[in-house]
Amino acid sequence: MRDEDIHEVMSILRAYTPRWATPYVGELAEKNRDPFRILIATILSLRTKDATTAAAAARLFALADTPEQISQLTPDQIAEAIYPVGFYRTKAHTILSVCRELLERYDGRVPDTIEALLTLTGVGRKTANLVLTLGYGKPGICVDTHVHRIVNRWGYVKTKTPKETEMALRAKLPPQYWTEINNHLVAWGQHLCHPTSPRCSVCPLRPYCARLGVTRSR
Repeated sequence: MRDEDIHEVMSILRAYTPRWATPYVGELAEKNRDPFRILIATILSLRTKDATTAAAAARLFALADTPEQISQLTPDQIAEAIYPVGFYRTKAHTILSVCRELLERYDGRVPDTIEALLTLTGVGRKTANLVLTLGYGKPGICVDTHVHRIVNRWGYVKTKTPKETEMALRAKLPPQYWTEINNHLVAWGQHLCHPTSPRCSVCPLRPYCARLGVTRSR
């Protein structure tokens, strides 16, 4: 993909993505831009399907929905509320630790810088960027496996890790696309640009895609 093609590519993504469901964390942010809820929901969503995440988050927030309230729960109570998200027992301990850290170090407020967010237990760059962009409306680029795979498949960047991809995109992706690219490419990766056997024959981005690493497609 040529660098100048990104504007047409983003236009196509904007036109096609709405036909698919918005990822749960994005949907949550549209209803209530609460950085704390977005942080906890993102932790729950890791390696978990959206429907499971949505139900688990609803149960947990019905039980407690502030750092103060959640910090009063036991790990078993949290685990029971969020089951069956992936690694639910580990996530229960992570959520409890995060809430206590927010109370001890940030007066119960979710910090609004990536540097501070990364000091919280279990918070990586993907989660931190989602909190910044969806919770605070600040610029950031959330890179998960879909974003990392697809922009490398396009040939837009050449990187080996999601962190390298984030830094490469920060250097070349026009800032007006930073916040939205994750939402588009998560949907694209789930429905068309699969890790193996992507559906290239029906992909409207095929004219722009170098298809790097693609050995089998439909």
